[in-house]
Amino acid sequence: MTTVLVVNSGSSSLKYQLLDVEEGEALATGLVERIGQPEGLATHSDATGRELRDELAIPDHDAAFAWMLRAFADHGPSLEAHPPVAVGHRVVQGGARFFEPTVITELVKINIDELSVLAPLHNPANLAGIVAAERAFPDVPHVAVFDTAFHQTMPPAAYTYAIDREVAERHRVRRYGFHGTSHRYVSHAAAAYLGRPIEELKLIVLHLGNGASACAVDAGRSVETSMGMTPLEGLVMGTRSGDLDPAVLLHLQRRARLDVDEVDDLLNKRSGILGLGGHRDMRDLVGAAESGDARAELALEVYCHRIRSYVGAYAAQLGRVDAIVFTAGVGENAAEVRRRALAGLEGFGVEIDATRNSERSREARTISAEGSRTQVLVVPTNEELEIARQTVEVIAG
Repeated sequence: MTTVLVVNSGSSSLKYQLLDVEEGEALATGLVERIGQPEGLATHSDATGRELRDELAIPDHDAAFAWMLRAFADHGPSLEAHPPVAVGHRVVQGGARFFEPTVITELVKINIDELSVLAPLHNPANLAGIVAAERAFPDVPHVAVFDTAFHQTMPPAAYTYAIDREVAERHRVRRYGFHGTSHRYVSHAAAAYLGRPIEELKLIVLHLGNGASACAVDAGRSVETSMGMTPLEGLVMGTRSGDLDPAVLLHLQRRARLDVDEVDDLLNKRSGILGLGGHRDMRDLVGAAESGDARAELALEVYCHRIRSYVGAYAAQLGRVDAIVFTAGVGENAAEVRRRALAGLEGFGVEIDATRNSERSREARTISAEGSRTQVLVVPTNEELEIARQTVEVIAG
């Protein structure tokens, strides 16, 4: 058995999974929340679903890992019986420096820290988790898997912003893209489902969750993606605005007297479907729209209109589309979003079968009609398994 511990460290949370990479199965999952707050919450579940739940103060990430180790020892599975061969870490921003999973060294940690200027909410927390994990697991290699790495294959025309070249280079202003681990996993899973080599496929992957992004994948390589220098650009999201005229920011600063932090808060935390429709959860938004709520209906239409626009743009970039693939929480579960997002594209060879679309399943499946020239799929994502697989590939190499 090849076992990997996958860690996703946030500023006040620690998510983890212990995975059997060969079988593609999680042996245990856990979440430690409210790190640094007076009352923390920690949960740990084994493969049978047995759950350990604990409420206690968790002052820092070292304490979070100490709790995790106790949970494995007391609740199982035993780390002695299933010793991890490595620890894989999700790191959000790798800039233009990291284009593949990388064994973590002191120099790599310095680079992750230095790249925090591009991801101030994520990289410092990712680094804190790495440092704590190294103390908890000092005898195995640690590997960083970067959200941005998959998109390093984009051509310059796709990642370059049309601003002053010297300013852009000095401040590293360019499109980096995110959700790369998910896009990579889903594109390969879609190819396996279709029974075709990924090298011959042109795919549009729609990762629709609270954060959302589209990716054009040509022969397994990202050639275009909707998120930009930060995760704010692109599709409408749960609380993020997505694409916006840059002059709107200037207007709000001049006329509404909003400072930089207030604009940041508005666009990242009070926009998207929450700002438009009053709901951050897509299930609540769809329910409100179906009940006649005009605000919710508009929010849903704007959300789906943006997706449809990106599908059309990426179809033009790819030249043809073999499959459109929905994934993540909204993409996998919201049939109404899938229906609306692709409505009107029948003339371009995209047709959804209403019955297939309405069926729920945790497995990869086809939801397009028999006569659809472009297949439409729903493929569940598994970022943790992808991180574990890439971790094993690195240490094996």
